[in-house]
Amino acid sequence: MPAYGFAHLRSRRHHADIVEYLERIQATLDPFEGRFVIHGPPAEVVEGSWPGSMVLIEFPGLAEARAWYNSPAYQDILRLRTDHIEGDLLLIEGVGPGYDPTERAAKLRAEAERPGARPRRERA
Repeated sequence: MPAYGFAHLRSRRHHADIVEYLERIQATLDPFEGRFVIHGPPAEVVEGSWPGSMVLIEFPGLAEARAWYNSPAYQDILRLRTDHIEGDLLLIEGVGPGYDPTERAAKLRAEAERPGARPRRERA
């Protein structure tokens, strides 16, 4: 199942270190079959607000995403980014090609209809 590295970059300062980071990051992704899906263009916000930009990197699975992030090659360049860009990075597993949200809805409905069930707050 695919997994993703998702970064929400809120404040960016252009710096020579960022250029070096961009020049070196692909070499850190290649051994883990990581590829950029989204890389920082401004988003068209249609609901709510979105300060900053986003980056989405796809990996074959969560194991590869974790291995990339923890790899000596990536750790060696990480500060080039974090010293100059404020943001958050998440590693998250995707859904498979046959994903059907109605199955999740049925599970949530069954949980809610159990006798004595209290409403459960689920993270989005």
